[in-house]
Amino acid sequence: MTILAYGLNYRTASIELRERAAFEEDAVGEALHRITRDVPGVAEVAIISTCNRTELYCALQARSESDLAGWLASTRPVTRAELEGATYRHWDQDAAKHLIRVAAGLDSQVLGEPQIMGQVKSAYELARNSGTLGPELNFLSQFTLRTAKEVRAQTDIGRNPISVAYAAVSLAQQIFSNIGNNRALLLGAGETISLVADHLVGRGLTKIAIANRTLANAAVLAAKYDAEAMQLTDVAARLAEFDIVIASTGSSLPVLGKGAVEAAIKQRRHKPMFMVDIAVPRDIEPEVGDLPDVYLYSIDDLTQIIETNLAERRQAADSAESFVLEGAHEYMRARRVQQSQALLKDFRARAKAVEQQELEKALQDLQRGASPEIVLARLSSSLTNKLIHAPTAAIREASADGRNDVLEYVRALYALPSLSSEPPQSTEPE
Repeated sequence: MTILAYGLNYRTASIELRERAAFEEDAVGEALHRITRDVPGVAEVAIISTCNRTELYCALQARSESDLAGWLASTRPVTRAELEGATYRHWDQDAAKHLIRVAAGLDSQVLGEPQIMGQVKSAYELARNSGTLGPELNFLSQFTLRTAKEVRAQTDIGRNPISVAYAAVSLAQQIFSNIGNNRALLLGAGETISLVADHLVGRGLTKIAIANRTLANAAVLAAKYDAEAMQLTDVAARLAEFDIVIASTGSSLPVLGKGAVEAAIKQRRHKPMFMVDIAVPRDIEPEVGDLPDVYLYSIDDLTQIIETNLAERRQAADSAESFVLEGAHEYMRARRVQQSQALLKDFRARAKAVEQQELEKALQDLQRGASPEIVLARLSSSLTNKLIHAPTAAIREASADGRNDVLEYVRALYALPSLSSEPPQSTEPE
């Protein structure tokens, strides 16, 4: 069996092509069955399909480039010509190396993003449930996911936030020792605010209110997080209730002024308030930052943090590559050991058969009254002769053919002295 990773990603294909090549989640199971049925030589297969990549991991009967491009072109609205210019192929150790990089987030568009590991795991679970995950891909998935986890545990590849939403929440966590005990007010109802809510809930904060100019939009987003919805016009009156305020409304004018925040701080008896203005133009008047007990950060502050963290992630990615290379190398070693199990089983079975045969002869001799010392000596000699017969014949044939590589391997196998350690023979006449 040989392993092939075939696919395309954001580096090799446009977003338009990636969209057409991708599989919807509920269509992957059928696709797995179709590829094992329609593509000769494919014994096992798993499909990873995300917004950034579509990849097929196949165990093939032999190392041949099965017509995966033709199959993909027949199942997705793409042409073979488009695929030939945008796809890549990785075999065996290179396939393992690629999968480790993918699962660890080293091959992601957002370097070090953590979601991809779960997506890889889900892809292999789906293949297992669909019956297309056999021993080869099962071994590959277990080994590579374990190595990818080690990469993330031993390096800083995922420890520094590089998204605006994540950076905003991480800053809040630095201000408040236990962010889960706080109340958060989110201004706006767009994608960025939704991501902020995701991260807040992920950190254990559950008391959230979402304010928007259109109450219906705020209500839709609030329902997703079991949050409270309110209109922007109500924010000033209730601002003192909240410890964290994160704004991204898209308004052309500030929606929160210095006077409203100053009044809220007085009501809070100078209990600190953390505020992040992600919007451009700004939602919160810059003068708010001059107020005592208010920690106000702008999009520029977050950008500086993100750029610093991205540089740190790149450094971590460089150090992570050594884990990837070592992991791929160990995968191939472990795979070769696994593949040798059948040979080892046959080898031991043959030795055991010889042992049983000679033991039966010895027992029969003892039953006939033969001397135990003679029987044991004969048993020992016979076992030795039969067990070394095949190696002896191989040594003679290798010597006759000049196969020094075989001879040296036998020396190493049986820990025999090398030719260089043997005393030289005298060339002088007797």
